[in-house]
Parts: sequence; C-alpha cells; structure tokens
Amino acid sequence: MSEMPSVPQPVCYRHPDRETLLRCSRCERYICTSCAVLTPTGYRCPECIRGQQKVYETTQWWDYPLAFFIAGVISLLGSWVAQFMGFFTIFIAPVAGFFIAEAVRWAVRKRRSRLLFRVTAVAAALGGLPIFIVMLVSLLMGGGVGGILSLVWSGLYMVLVTSSTYYRLSGIQV
Repeated sequence: MSEMPSVPQPVCYRHPDRETLLRCSRCERYICTSCAVLTPTGYRCPECIRGQQKVYETTQWWDYPLAFFIAGVISLLGSWVAQFMGFFTIFIAPVAGFFIAEAVRWAVRKRRSRLLFRVTAVAAALGGLPIFIVMLVSLLMGGGVGGILSLVWSGLYMVLVTSSTYYRLSGIQV
C-alpha cells in the first residue's frame, strides 16, 4: 500500500504557526480564530475591518460645532415647551429628539461618525439643563409639590431627548 502524500494545511497570514481553513469574507485571506472578527456578512480580517471603519467616518471638522449648536438650541426650545406640558413631556421629548437628530443629519449632509452622535447627544442634554436649573432653584426657594414635579418632568425630558437623539442618529433599532 502506498501512503498518500500529506497536503500542507493553509496557515493564518498573520500567524504562520497556526493552521486554519477560515477565510476573510472580503479579501479571501486565511485567518485564524483569534484574528477573525465576526460581522453580519461573515468573518473579516483586521485589515479589512480597519478599512471599513475609515469609510464610516465621513464628518468634517465643522460638523461637530454645528451639530452641537443645533442640538443645544432645539433642545432648549423643547425643554421650554415641555415645562408647560407636565405628564405629556413623555411624548414631547422623543419628538424633540427626533427633530434634533433630523436637523443635525440635514445640516451635516448625512455625514457621520461615532463622535458626532455623542456630541449631538451631549448638546441635547445640555440644552435641557437651563430649564432644569431654573426648576431646581425654584424648588429650593420653596416651590412645594409643584416644584418637585416640575423638576422631575424637566429631568425626564433631558433623559428622553438625549437617548432618542442618540439612538436616532446612530441607527440603533429599538
């Protein structure tokens, strides 16, 4: 009986000492399990992932202050309206977050980055802060139960507008 010659197993292009049969779904290079990154379209090598992340970051430097300004102003206006609405703040804050996200998306011409989402969310929270501080001061001056409720609704507005703005801009589906 003759023995079959052994066929060499492919190895990871980054770790030549590791045999593997796994390939990058984009460039088709062999990768080991420690190099592989699972994506919705299959496993990718670290270089393909890095290239994909560079394409994702498309913002310009002026997009950040523009987004901060727009989000802060709209959130301030929304918090001013929400202070008169009481319980209905629960419905107004997500709508304000939607308007903030869409206004920022329009102003930056749909450019995106993770930092842009965070800057916009922080600005949305800070936009609601002046009304919250006014409510807190009025409570400390003896606002009673009405002052406590106003403070709660103002705080709830800031939480809801911030989260809805961030989720809307980042594309997270809830």
